[in-house]
Amino acid sequence: QVPLVESGGGLVQAGDSLRLSCTVSGLTFRLYSVGWFRQAPGKEREFVAAITPREITDYADSMKGRFTITRDVAKSAVYLQLNNLKPEDTAVYYCAAANNGRPLRTGARHWGQGTQVTVSS
Repeated sequence: QVPLVESGGGLVQAGDSLRLSCTVSGLTFRLYSVGWFRQAPGKEREFVAAITPREITDYADSMKGRFTITRDVAKSAVYLQLNNLKPEDTAVYYCAAANNGRPLRTGARHWGQGTQVTVSS
């Protein structure tokens, strides 16, 4: 069973918005930092955003102001709101989780299978 399942990706136009969801199962959600990475074609995977159990957020510099991460403990879910999307945001977005006490941007233990976001110009 994959503990992280993403949804919400799709094909949109530049300037549109999307909300990605990550549903967590089989893990003690309240103990985990959960976040997002993305990988564009031909590029390395990069950190996008994360939120800790205390709801401290962390964003990649290039995503600040356009992306917002939130979590819903009751639903064991994390959301990534993507606003003002650009063609360069096209990528597979992966949900990730860790509970090692280090910032999620340094690495994750659990990964989802990814959801495709495609932004047309």
